[in-house]
Parts: sequence; C-alpha cells; structure tokens
Amino acid sequence: MNLRRLTGPAAAAAVLLCTGPPPARADAVAYLVNVTVRPGYNFPNADAALTYGDGICGKVRAGERYAQIMREVKEDFGNPDEYQASYLISQAVGELCPAQIWQLRQSAAGYVPPTGPVRQ
Repeated sequence: MNLRRLTGPAAAAAVLLCTGPPPARADAVAYLVNVTVRPGYNFPNADAALTYGDGICGKVRAGERYAQIMREVKEDFGNPDEYQASYLISQAVGELCPAQIWQLRQSAAGYVPPTGPVRQ
C-alpha cells in the first residue's frame, strides 16, 4: 500500500471534519415576510418589525427566560394567544439570530402556558 496515496485524501478528510458546518446566518427578509404577512402583529413598517425581532434576540442572548419573553410579547401586542406569541419569538430567533436557537430551546424546556381565564 502506498502511504503517499493515503496521505492526501486523509488530510482532506481531516480538514473537512475539523472545520464543521458554516455559522448560521440571519435572514431578515424571511423574518419580515413571516411576521408582516401574518395578521396580528400590525407593525407600522419593516424597521419596526426588525427592531422588535432584534429586541427578542437580545433578550435571548441576555439569558431572559422563555416564559418572561412570552409574557412580554403578549403584553406588547395586547393578545393573550400563546401561539401568536410563540410564533413571533420563533421567527425572530430562527431568522434573525439562528445561533441563539439552542439557548431559546433550553430556556423553553418545560414551559407550561399559564392557566386561568383568557381575557380578550
């Protein structure tokens, strides 16, 4: 067996294994499409939507708990709908700061929606 023949492919494989996947990149357009076309958020413009989404990302980065972020989103929009709030949070993190997805998931583990009368 020729050792020189194996060295090239082995080195290439080692480089590929050590580099890992490329870093996740933000997709502001996807975020804007998903939260401005969907009814319920009523952002006055794209800048306001992006600013709000970036704020959610900042809260996740700072270690704010999922339950607290959910509470704040529901209060900000005056809508107690769990799905509406979780959708916005998921879109913000998934599209604007995908590197924070794991942190958001860890924070959301075990989350149980509050019980009680739903106010409209």
